[in-house]
Amino acid sequence: MGAGYLWVKAAHIIFVTSWFAGLFYLPRIYVNLATVEDAATRERLLMMAHKLLRFTTGLAVFALAFGMWLLSYGVGMGTAWLNTKLALVLAVIAYHGWCALLYGKFARGEVTHSHVWFRWFNEAPVLLLIAIVILVVVKPF
Repeated sequence: MGAGYLWVKAAHIIFVTSWFAGLFYLPRIYVNLATVEDAATRERLLMMAHKLLRFTTGLAVFALAFGMWLLSYGVGMGTAWLNTKLALVLAVIAYHGWCALLYGKFARGEVTHSHVWFRWFNEAPVLLLIAIVILVVVKPF
């Protein structure tokens, strides 16, 4: 691997970290949306959620693009740890999609989940990140 590989890897880590920051914060906005009662605050939170979702989606695209670029180097191909990591990445993508669906429900006033449910929902990306980092760094199998 040359210096190019390391630059791609660094860019991937930067965009993944930024993507996860958005996935950590967006459901916190949802917690507040689930409890808000006045229209002005609701509209401000919806605007914040919309902008964060749009920005986070852009970060995800770059994180995934750099990740696919890393795959082109062939490191870890066919190994159980990489296959498991990729499965977890698919789970992160699904979670991101779920966040987008929930935003749409909030915008239409169709959300039925409580703020407690959203507090638990907010924990999923933390668990996914822990599992992915352990797989990448420790490579337990």
